[in-house]
Order: sequence, then structure tokens, then C-alpha cells
Amino acid sequence: MSEGLTRESEITCPHRGFKKVETMPIDACQHFYKCEGCGVVLRPKSGDCCVFCSYGSHPCPPVQQQRASNA
Repeated sequence: MSEGLTRESEITCPHRGFKKVETMPIDACQHFYKCEGCGVVLRPKSGDCCVFCSYGSHPCPPVQQQRASNA
């Protein structure tokens, strides 16, 4: 894995706006995330690979790595 990739992302729940910083998995996409604020289970939006890409302040490390290699 390339250096310089962000491991933390702040997830914002679209239902009530609850925010929490989470550590992302390095080599996998996270398909479900339970909001601690309201209990809703978030799933990726259509076209996104994971909840961090849909609701996070940074995309997941695999997407970051792909973007870096394409740059």
C-alpha cells in the first residue's frame, strides 16, 4: 500500500447529520455501517464501493490507491 493514503474518514449520517471519525480498512470496502446517533444501517450509494466513499470525508484506501495510480 502506498504511503500518504488517509486511513481515517469522518462519516456523516444523511438521516440526522451525526458525524464520527472512523478508521477505514486498508484492503477492503466496508458495505455496511451502523450510525451510532440514530441506529440506521448505512449502505453505499449506487455506484460507490463502500460507505466511506458515499458518506465519508475521504474515500476508502483502495479507491485512494486507484486514484493515485491513475494520476
